[in-house]
Amino acid sequence: MKPQAAPLVVRSALREGFAKLRAAGVPAHTLGTELLLMHALGRDRTWIYAHPEEEISTTDADKFFALISRRADGEPTQYLTRKQEFWGLEFEVTPDVLIPRPETEHIIEVALDRLALRELQAGRRQKTDGAELRIADIGTGSGCIAIALAKELPAAEFLATDISPAALAVACRNALSHGVTDRVRFVEANLLEESGESRVASGERKLPGGALSFDLILSNPPYVGRSEAATLLREVREHEPEIALYGGEEGYELYADLIAQAAKRLLPRGILVLELGHNSLPAVAPLVEASTWTKVGVTNDLAGIPRVLAAEKL
Repeated sequence: MKPQAAPLVVRSALREGFAKLRAAGVPAHTLGTELLLMHALGRDRTWIYAHPEEEISTTDADKFFALISRRADGEPTQYLTRKQEFWGLEFEVTPDVLIPRPETEHIIEVALDRLALRELQAGRRQKTDGAELRIADIGTGSGCIAIALAKELPAAEFLATDISPAALAVACRNALSHGVTDRVRFVEANLLEESGESRVASGERKLPGGALSFDLILSNPPYVGRSEAATLLREVREHEPEIALYGGEEGYELYADLIAQAAKRLLPRGILVLELGHNSLPAVAPLVEASTWTKVGVTNDLAGIPRVLAAEKL
């Protein structure tokens, strides 16, 4: 009689997952294995390491090893678990949206700092709740930037645009889960093109000519060059949406239109905050002309790469 196989326990599942992902050359294979096991079991990391001898059901084991196999084939962990943390908040992510990166949190930091400094320089009491502020997030994707700022500025109003209807559907679900649907409006548009205005309710503040106006415009636009595609990690190149990834052959082609549109839509002393690609500053900086913009600044990320450009409209 064939001996019965020993039941799979948490420790063994982790060990096997580590080995499979390491053999496949998957980066951060230890973290990836932990996250996929947590997802398969519906448990957190503390529980997993506190119960190393806990038996895993056949159903859960099959689910876990199917996820490990897909990760070994290059699918990003975040798309397998359908979630990613950003600014301390959990966001749904699908292959329809770019996975939020930690360096994008610098946009939030710079925006909040700029808003606070503007109030101080004007001799006004700082608006900690964002009252009367109108903010636009261009190329919102999962909605992480607009939603994170909406949580920080609970009285501000937001317009978030994206060219992808599928991405906007994800962003809407994230706004609902974070309770900000009453203040974040999602519009299908290419950058800030006027075709999106028909989808916005009337009664907004407007500039001459009828265009919507804003106190702050932010964007993490597509900034990877198609010429760089071969240098990207496999999971990025093969699985993240091209429309959210590539900004043209060199990567910085969208910034000229974005900056020009922002100059028309920002109120006087309005603030522009843009995420930059790793090598795009030399091409983007000249677009922020002294005749239109002042107080131009660049913030480096933790790797020392120029990551955020900010400016104030004259």
